[in-house]
Amino acid sequence: MSVESQLRVGVIGVGVMGRNHARVYAELGHLVAIADPDAEAAKAVGERFGVPTFDDYRALLDGAAVDAVSIATATTHHHAIARACLEAGVHSLVEKPLCATAAEARDLIELARERGRVLAVGHIERHNPAVLAAKAALDRGEFGPLLSLSARRVSSFPARIGDVGVMLDLAVHEVDVQRFLVGRPVVSVYARAGRQGHERFEDRATLLLEFEGDVTGVIEVNWRTPIKARTLTLTCESRLVSLDYTRQSMTVSSARLHDYDPGDLSHVPLEYDVLETQLRWQEPLKRELLDFLEAVRSGRAPLVTGSDGLEAIRIIEGALEADRTGAAVRFRGA
Repeated sequence: MSVESQLRVGVIGVGVMGRNHARVYAELGHLVAIADPDAEAAKAVGERFGVPTFDDYRALLDGAAVDAVSIATATTHHHAIARACLEAGVHSLVEKPLCATAAEARDLIELARERGRVLAVGHIERHNPAVLAAKAALDRGEFGPLLSLSARRVSSFPARIGDVGVMLDLAVHEVDVQRFLVGRPVVSVYARAGRQGHERFEDRATLLLEFEGDVTGVIEVNWRTPIKARTLTLTCESRLVSLDYTRQSMTVSSARLHDYDPGDLSHVPLEYDVLETQLRWQEPLKRELLDFLEAVRSGRAPLVTGSDGLEAIRIIEGALEADRTGAAVRFRGA
């Protein structure tokens, strides 16, 4: 994947994710400026990569002549910052979720269309080699028809999150991955959530998605478990497939049943076939940023579009409503 070397990129927000965006862009030779209202944080990152810093994103837009930006601020600021960048003619990658609300996301999508600028969303797991390998195999029909998906994304509470709950922070990842793998719309969502250590937002939740075509998806997320897990199981007609995002591995299992005595179920002659593939490790964030830069350079759509980001938010909004009302939420068109 080639990207023109003169493409100039800024990073707005240098918290945990923003610092990593800056690192990758610097490695690729595209980082020219960063902005963050925390002057000390901005200075530290700017000095590390030898680029000028700004204490306001508007100053960066006025003073750095950037072609594109990554926006890695708190979710509640995404809409205002991305709107200013797009209005300035700057291609924008916004960390997930695209916005705090679906209405804000629609506004950005329309503005990007009007200005002819790329709007990409940082749903990083789509760029995970394990997810991409599963998608390719599903598209080739190697696993048989997909019946259901079950994701688990749990960890301890991240101190960096204070403006959204676990559904908009964590479940939104899995909603996007499941939409990507199934390739059909979600027609309904049901969810139950709870608060055990967070005063304002839910910190654990289970979601049930119904996809068009009679495929179901389960998503379990929380900020309460001391062990970090990022896994997905695909139940298909001819294979059971387990993905580990962190290890970037895919395990494909099948079995053959030989003649057996139904009166002796203690000895069922099953022959198992289990293949674990440890994929070549690649940094998903680097793949994500290369995809964004190539979309800017070539004019093609990024792997995760603004519309993809909108759909993930719509589904999470439905899940939050389902939790409030105790009833599944059905979807119509966007």
